[in-house]
Amino acid sequence: MNTSFLKSWLETTRPKTLPLAAASIIMGSALAAWSHHFSWGITLLCLLTTLFLQILSNFANDYGDHQKGSDTEERIGPLRGIQKGEMTAKQLKLGMIVMIILSLISGASVIALAYTQPSDIWIFLGLGILAILAAITYTVGKKPYGYLGLGDLSVLIFFGLLGVCGTYYLQAHQLPGNIFLPAFATGFLASAVLNINNLRDVDQDRKVGKNTLIVRIGARNGCIYHVCLLTLAALFDLIFASFYFTHWYCYIFLIVYPFLYKHLRFVWKHQKGEALRPLLGQMSLLALAINLLFSLGLILS
Repeated sequence: MNTSFLKSWLETTRPKTLPLAAASIIMGSALAAWSHHFSWGITLLCLLTTLFLQILSNFANDYGDHQKGSDTEERIGPLRGIQKGEMTAKQLKLGMIVMIILSLISGASVIALAYTQPSDIWIFLGLGILAILAAITYTVGKKPYGYLGLGDLSVLIFFGLLGVCGTYYLQAHQLPGNIFLPAFATGFLASAVLNINNLRDVDQDRKVGKNTLIVRIGARNGCIYHVCLLTLAALFDLIFASFYFTHWYCYIFLIVYPFLYKHLRFVWKHQKGEALRPLLGQMSLLALAINLLFSLGLILS
């Protein structure tokens, strides 16, 4: 197995997406630590499961787009291994199968470690299977929901509500209402990352029939939507902090807010295309920074 082939697989895992995928687990675990229910074993297994699911989603995304011919030479984003001819569709499909197996093993392990009643097993087993199906059917199948403009809703649910609340529940075995504020904030930030990607690729997606939310509502409305996502994320975290953070230094996450504002100004002026290419990584880093610093504030509190 040569170096270029291994490099192609590494690129196809999209390493830059993995820290953001882990953010919901970090947030849920920090909330569990804040309420004195933290478990290293459950946290690490949740992280592992989430990373496997994210890699599965990335593989499936490339596989589905390749099958539908969505990724053409006009694509602004980086080309993956299958698009460059460095791996075959059959090999990528095998990679998806491996990730499904690893996700099931890791997910079953965290359920076995965390459950306290039989209903927990069935609920989280169902959610795990749903997460695998969601990862695959984003771009794979006759009617992938990523081509129907439902990707943003999926990201909000899996990268926000289920990721944060599920991780918290597996450790605390309760789900108070206040947990939903940082859970929604985490989901909104993850949705903003997807939104930048869709704003960047809106013209190409429209040509190939990939009807993302931005294709449906237009780039201008997509910018308004982006402002709403980041404003709500910032507001929800701030509301939670104002009620529960006990020291001024717990508000360390606020140092990221000026950078969010600068990011929004740039998006507002450059609504689509090549100009937004650097902003995908920037938005990922901003989302990760807020989640990490907010989690640190929880622990300090």
